[in-house]
This record gives sequence, C-alpha cells and structure tokens, in this order.
Amino acid sequence: MKKKITFIVFVLFSFCTLHVKAQEEKKASFSVGADIYNNYVWRGSKLGTGPAFQPSVKFNTGGLTIGVWGSFDASGYTEADPYISYAFSNGLSIGLTDYYFPSLGGSFAADSANAYEINLGFAKGGLSLSANYILNEAELPASAGKDMYFQAGYAFPTFNVSVGAGDGWHTSDSEFNVCHVAIGTGKVIKISDSFSIPVTGQVIVNPEKNLLYLVVGFSL
Repeated sequence: MKKKITFIVFVLFSFCTLHVKAQEEKKASFSVGADIYNNYVWRGSKLGTGPAFQPSVKFNTGGLTIGVWGSFDASGYTEADPYISYAFSNGLSIGLTDYYFPSLGGSFAADSANAYEINLGFAKGGLSLSANYILNEAELPASAGKDMYFQAGYAFPTFNVSVGAGDGWHTSDSEFNVCHVAIGTGKVIKISDSFSIPVTGQVIVNPEKNLLYLVVGFSL
C-alpha cells in the first residue's frame, strides 16, 4: 500500500507541478496556523475529549498545497495528517490525505496505522461540494477501505449550512447514512488596530447516532 500511495503522490505532484509551470509564475510561501476548539467534531463524530489544539503547517505555490494538519488535547488524543492538494482556477480541487493517529501507538511507517483518502472538491461562490474515498483498510484508525463521505455546504452572508453522509468508519453500523447536519456562523473580535481574532461556532447534529454537538473556537 505504501508503494501505491507513493506512486499516487508522485503522479499528483508531477501533474500539479506541470500545471503550475504552465501558469503565470506565482510566489511560493510557507505558512503556519493554529485553531482552538471546545470540541473536535469530524464528519459528525467527536474525536478526543475536551478542548482541542489544532496546528497546521503548509507550503503553497500556485494552486498546489502540501502540508500537515493536527489535533491534540489534554486527554492524550493526537492526530497528525500529512496531505497534498491542488486547486484549479475553475473551482475544482483534488488531493490525498493520510490520517495518522500517534496516540494509537502505531508506527507512521506501518500501513495498519494510516488511512489514506482521496479528496475531490468543488467551490463556487458560497457553494462547496466534496467527495472522499478511503483507499485502504487500516486496523488502528479502523478504516474499512472503500469508506466514502460526501458533503455539500453553502455559505450565506451571515451563516453557513452543511450536510454530509458516509459509510464505513463514519457510521456506527458502517452502512451509508447522513451523519452530519450543521449550521454555523462567525465573527471577528478586534483586539487592537493591528490584531483581531476570528471566532466561529457550529451546531452539529448526527442523525445516524442521534447526537448533538456545539462547537466554538478561534484561530490564531
């Protein structure tokens, strides 16, 4: 599986590099970020316990992004997800994410500790669509292989809504079902003339598990 993933990354990276070179030259940049949330809820399921610190490091050039996103909390939950993606000028995007959970005890070199997912997306105006497909069965993160997740969202001027459905590790019985229905909003709190903090909040319902979450956080 590692060889297959390496090949996919190589093909994706090569294609994206050629596309970038074909475009106007754009400045490459590195960036870091961090979010803090009262809960970590992903596709309708709560991961970890309590407040989550979620840092990210990424490299951008043209539409190409290579980075690592993570989530950590005081209970010992740890997640570190390398990814590569490319966003086209027409709103389409393609990428590959490696979901890795160090707190589960597996080596990053072991396929049993990594769930690999192909990501497809489309964004136009306030509309966003995504389709995601897990490539492998991984014992530790409990991916079944061929797990699917689809989400549609729309951002209105003052709030946003989203609906998602999936199967495999997204639902309690592995059957395809709606597992994420959310409404959210955000605001920017001005601290000084040169510093402000973006704050977001969401009410999330998981109809498949009959659960309700309130997630509020801010970005640094």
